Amino acid sequence: MVSKVHSATLQGLDAMVVTIEVDHYDAGQVPKFNIVGLPDSAVKESQDRVMSALRVNGYKAPFKSLVINLAPADVRKMGSGFDLPMAIGIMRSFDFLKVNHLDRYMFVGELGLDGAVLPVKGILPISIKARELGYEGLFVPKDNVREAAVVNKLKVYGVSHLNDVVGFLSGVKPIEPTVVNTREEFYSQLFSFDYDFDEVRGQENVKRAFEVAAAGGHNIVLVGSPGCGKSMMAKRLPSILPPLSLSESLETTQIHSIAGKLKKDTSLISQRPFRSPHHTISDVALVGGGNTFMPGEICLAHNGVLFLDELPEFNRSVLETLRQPLEDRIITISRARYNLTMPCSFMLVASMNPCPCGYHHHPTRKCACTPAQIQRYMNKISGPLMDRIDIQVEVESVPFEDIAKAPKGEPSAAIRERVLKARQIQVERYKDTRGVHCNAQMTTALLQKYVQLDDAALDLLRTAMKKFNLSARAYDRILKVSRTIADLEGAAQVQSHHIAEAIGYRNLDRDNWFE
Repeated sequence: MVSKVHSATLQGLDAMVVTIEVDHYDAGQVPKFNIVGLPDSAVKESQDRVMSALRVNGYKAPFKSLVINLAPADVRKMGSGFDLPMAIGIMRSFDFLKVNHLDRYMFVGELGLDGAVLPVKGILPISIKARELGYEGLFVPKDNVREAAVVNKLKVYGVSHLNDVVGFLSGVKPIEPTVVNTREEFYSQLFSFDYDFDEVRGQENVKRAFEVAAAGGHNIVLVGSPGCGKSMMAKRLPSILPPLSLSESLETTQIHSIAGKLKKDTSLISQRPFRSPHHTISDVALVGGGNTFMPGEICLAHNGVLFLDELPEFNRSVLETLRQPLEDRIITISRARYNLTMPCSFMLVASMNPCPCGYHHHPTRKCACTPAQIQRYMNKISGPLMDRIDIQVEVESVPFEDIAKAPKGEPSAAIRERVLKARQIQVERYKDTRGVHCNAQMTTALLQKYVQLDDAALDLLRTAMKKFNLSARAYDRILKVSRTIADLEGAAQVQSHHIAEAIGYRNLDRDNWFE
């Protein structure tokens, strides 16, 4: 008897239904167990896990050969999530399970040798697909149930053992579907942060730069000597960014679900991600890919922050892979086995020392580097990449006396309130412009439309360009940042003091910076 059970496999952010067909036939002298339909190694190895789970729980298969087809047969199937549906299919084929309504459900889960149902990756996209296609219910491992139950209008059953599923389908052991109040859970954790800017003493100019960056979605690089607080302040950036919307949260959670990064019993990611990969990271680990697709750090930072500490220490080829994602906010990964497009809209925050020894421009310690060494060190970062960073700010060390006497800093909540007001202005401004949501995404045409300078502001910008010998690429960046500064003030027109502050955020473009 041919039985059919429904499961799913992942294709990027989406899931695709897989029908598991099981048939048995006379074995001859040696019974065979064949899995067809482009299974990967994890799927092929399911044979021993499934048969052991059935045997341990008293379901001894007759002396028959088995063939399992994973349809559609021309799509590669990956992962261990097919164990549970295979076991159900085998039991139905041998009449161990006498039910005729399997087509109403979808099954996903890995099996232990004793029949325990173990967690798998990518449950949320599968749950979304199950609801989309009108399935009545979805059976998932107990550890994944809250993640799957985020999707409403779908009965999600968390099971810890194969016998739980058999009992439910046979009508002898009812299971209550798990219900998650998605909105309540989402909003309850929206403003809970581990770090707050009120813990930062001094560094008012850097905190202001972060406020401007958050308000306009600008990428930012911090340059300063070791121990001056670059990483410490960067970790606090998510606390002043606009909160995630529910749709952004779902998309972000999907990516982390596929990567297996969600914690046990986690339903939704409520806070913007903060990813900080080590400088030894490879280009594949950064952008994603591999023989079996895995999201890279730039995808895991989607809707959040990608922090690159000690930027010049990263391999240059790794940094160059950032150029296209920073511009397009998506990454297309083409490999022999797949071609996927993933979202990666993130804010880039980078930090670096000003020179190889780290003490260039330090107020008390002398730098041992020559201008040529400093230039060579800075040249590890290409011009096109630096061109995509709007704000370049120098971080100075705070003397002990200032740290001891400085009052408690302004809390993140107060800064975030100003950021939200500025973002609301931008939402209204770009509501009719597709793909543009904040000032950092403005095109040249939008700059000409929304940044009209008066004579005083234009003269100031002209003088600064000549005096500091600023590059042509700095021109657009200054205009974008000045537009954000004006939005923070609620000013309709960009004025000369907005331009002046924006010019102050182009430290690395100045010819005399290396002296």
